[in-house]
Amino acid sequence: MKKIQSKDIGILLTQVLLLSLIVLSPGLISYVISHDKAQLMTSLSVSGYWLAPMGIVYLLNFYLLVPYLWFQRRFWQFLLLNVALVTVCNSHILFNDTSTMPEIFRAGFSSFAGIAMLINWMAIGIALSIRYVMRQQERKQKEVEAELAWLKNQINPHFLFNTLNNISSLAQIDGDETQEAIMQLSDLLRYAMYETNKPKVPISGEVEFMKNYIELMKLRCNEMTTVTSQFSVFSSQLEVAPLLFISLIENAFKHGMNSNAPATIDISLTQEGDNLVFNCDNTNNPKPTKDRSGSGIGLDNTRRRLDLLYPGCYTWEQAITPENIYHVKITIRL
Repeated sequence: MKKIQSKDIGILLTQVLLLSLIVLSPGLISYVISHDKAQLMTSLSVSGYWLAPMGIVYLLNFYLLVPYLWFQRRFWQFLLLNVALVTVCNSHILFNDTSTMPEIFRAGFSSFAGIAMLINWMAIGIALSIRYVMRQQERKQKEVEAELAWLKNQINPHFLFNTLNNISSLAQIDGDETQEAIMQLSDLLRYAMYETNKPKVPISGEVEFMKNYIELMKLRCNEMTTVTSQFSVFSSQLEVAPLLFISLIENAFKHGMNSNAPATIDISLTQEGDNLVFNCDNTNNPKPTKDRSGSGIGLDNTRRRLDLLYPGCYTWEQAITPENIYHVKITIRL
């Protein structure tokens, strides 16, 4: 059984409120005009007599008949139960003895009875339509969440693979530094496995993760590569999507290093008012086409996640400067 959430209660209360306003509004309008309490009670009893069944029919369809019959393709049962439901809820109208009424009132009553039946079936159609819209939204949300999970799951094995390679190379040179690197990797894995299973995470955790990751990636750099980083985020309440910038940092180290010439890698994350600004500049040393390490991860991955998580709320700059610096800048309005 689906767990009841606060939004489900909110939807129910909103619908009950709107239906109550529909039933009560004729009486309230008459009272505002006449200020006659007796007329108010008469109007409320009349509107309740004709309109209250519509509310019952709508709610039962919205919460029971549409999801458990129509969406299960049990169309005939849905139709027959609605015929029975409308008949029972409006039995005081359909089976009212009109023989004692004057003929002029009898004709009017029959007309109102027909309108009441039409309103009840319209309520069924409205319940069905709203449920369809909600169902489509839920499906779309689940598809987005599944794609985000897939994109993020590509990142975790990839940074682990790169880091293990770096530590493996270090182990042949410095045992003490290797042990420290393994501890840093342990912190990275702990964060990636247990702290990023939410749509947004505190920026402080992301900053610490990126700092540790940069330190581990520096293990593969030689003396010809200069790595600088700056993190200036002032709001402790700020939250951001997890692991959003790691692919870009990976690419900076992958394409920025050069064993034969000086190279620079400069990474920064700063807060500018309500904006979070990520800058990544590195010497442009693209790998040969045959080197496919990291294929499928990086710019496309990050841009797709931004499209899904911050639609219309981010800007992207990407260029190679005349100084042969590969530049990426992301500004997110939080």
